[in-house]
Amino acid sequence: MTDPVFPAALKNVRPLRGANVIAVASGKGGVGKTWFSITLSHALTKAGMNTLLFDGDLGLANVDIQLGFSPKNDLGAVINGEVTLAKAAQRFPDTGFDIIAGRSGSGTLAQLPSQRLSSLRNDLLELAKSYDRVVMDMGAGVDRTVRTLSGPAGTTLVVTTDEPTSLTDAYAFIKLTHATNPSADLRIVVNMAQSVKDGERTYGTILKACQNFLKYKPALAGIIRRDLKVRDAIRNQTPLLTRSPASDAARDVEAIVQRLLASAK
Repeated sequence: MTDPVFPAALKNVRPLRGANVIAVASGKGGVGKTWFSITLSHALTKAGMNTLLFDGDLGLANVDIQLGFSPKNDLGAVINGEVTLAKAAQRFPDTGFDIIAGRSGSGTLAQLPSQRLSSLRNDLLELAKSYDRVVMDMGAGVDRTVRTLSGPAGTTLVVTTDEPTSLTDAYAFIKLTHATNPSADLRIVVNMAQSVKDGERTYGTILKACQNFLKYKPALAGIIRRDLKVRDAIRNQTPLLTRSPASDAARDVEAIVQRLLASAK
C-alpha cells in the first residue's frame, strides 16, 4: 500500500475525555460497521456492562432499520429541542442495551452548525457518565460530524475488510486521526475475513503502511470471520447474538469485547 495524498490534518478535535466511549468508524461504507456496533453493544451487555448504542451517522442512520426498531424519539427530536438526549435513549427489548436512534434518510442532520454539533457531543459525554460503555456508530469517512463526535472517544475501532479501497480508506482515517491526536487509542477490526489467517494478513497490510508512513502501530482489536449467519440476522432484523449466538461471527465479537474489557483494567 502506498501513502495516498490526503487533506490537511483534522482540526478542532478535543483531547480524550470519554474513557468509556467506544467510537466505531471506517474509512468507507459497506464494511459492516453498523452491524458490528449493534453486536458489540449486545456483547458488552452480555458481559455485564450497562451499555448505550448511539447512532452517530447523522446523515444515513440505520441502526433502527437493522433491528426493526421504531423508537418513540430519535436524534431528530433531540436536535429540534423536543426531548433531551437522555429522554431519547430507549431500551431495546430482549438485549438489555439502550439505543439513541438517528433519523434514517435525513441528510439535514449532517448539516448541523458546528456549535450545535459540539453541544450534542458534550451532551453525549455527560450522558455517558450514566453508562459503563457507550458505543457510537459513526458515519463512514472523516467528515466534520465524524471527527467532532468521535474525537473525545476513549477507544476508536476502525473497521475494515480485505478490499483495497477499504484498506486505503481505513488508512486515511487512521492517518488523519493520529495526526490530530497522537495519543488516540486506535484499534483495527478486520471484518468478513475468510479465515483468521486471512484476517491477520489484512491487518498486516494496514499495519505495514502505518509503520512505514506514520511510524505508528495501531493494535489489532480482533478478526471477525465471514459468516452467513450475519446476513441472516440482518435480513430478519434480529441481533446476531439472539438469533445465532454460537455462530463464528458472534464468538469473534465476544472475543473482541473480552479483550477490550481486559485492556481497560
